[in-house]
Amino acid sequence: MSTERTPDTIMQLGFGFWSSKTLLSAVELGLFTELAKGPQDGESLRTQLKLHPRGARDFFDALVSLGMLERHNGRYANTSESDLFLDRAKPSYIGGFLEMCNARLYAFWGNLTTSLKTGEMQNEAKRGEDIFAKLYADPAKLKQFLSAMTGISMGVAKALALKFPWANYKSFVDAGGAQGCVSVQLALAHSHLAGGNFDLPVVGPIFEEYVQSFGLEERLSFYPGDFFKDSLPSADVIIMGHVLHDWGLEEKRQLIDKAHAALPKGGALIVYEAIIDDERRQNTFGLLMSLNMLINTQAGFDFTGADCSGWMRDAGFNETRVEPLCGPNSMVVGIK
Repeated sequence: MSTERTPDTIMQLGFGFWSSKTLLSAVELGLFTELAKGPQDGESLRTQLKLHPRGARDFFDALVSLGMLERHNGRYANTSESDLFLDRAKPSYIGGFLEMCNARLYAFWGNLTTSLKTGEMQNEAKRGEDIFAKLYADPAKLKQFLSAMTGISMGVAKALALKFPWANYKSFVDAGGAQGCVSVQLALAHSHLAGGNFDLPVVGPIFEEYVQSFGLEERLSFYPGDFFKDSLPSADVIIMGHVLHDWGLEEKRQLIDKAHAALPKGGALIVYEAIIDDERRQNTFGLLMSLNMLINTQAGFDFTGADCSGWMRDAGFNETRVEPLCGPNSMVVGIK
């Protein structure tokens, strides 16, 4: 007997932006931060968030149905996940990245078809603006952005600390390491390691403040520079996380070559990204991230483990391997 076909899966995917925007608006409104103070009934929550009576109840209950809120006896509360990751008062907050999705990416993705037809960016660059130049010129906004990056990188950083054989190495440099999430997690997990972050000079004070909050300033240093203009610092291990996908193939190869030159014999390059599976069927997030690079960068794209391994071997790395980290993220390791 044949199974009756239905369009349910197609419809759920097609209307997926409804769910996404509901979550993004909740983050924008600070709903989860408000509920982190304690459960509230619908009218109290509506009043605190300054919402119109017409849509508030459906908004709250939609978040319950989506698994972002709980409701007991008419009172709404965060789930354990939303309380940990979406409360602005917690260091684990990842909502800063979602706020950026809401303020910027949501609108730009509306022009995906145009980007697919033209191969051109659809972000602020169309208006002659450089959003990151503005961001890096404002220390307060830059710190907020880098803190958000720490929130979304924490899981990967902890997995990297566990899954790579750090006992065989003494030093590392995280190229483009932002606030220092990976450096700190590696130093916390492995007392013999010393290392630091190679990034643009303006990032230095933010990195140093973050490192000092953990008391790790004796083992972690900041190396100012531009990885396209300057040589990378020498270390036993060089890390590039969520870096290569921002750039075209020529720049990707250039950065891998620079890492090879900075490493000693037996040293390792770790590239971690939302690595696309070699069959290009399973890692949906990685494939969609590559479309995000199409919309938001001049030539960036995500790649498979086989792609990255090939670039590493072309640069002179003797052996490579691909290993999962957490969620959609994997690492490609090259040994010199």
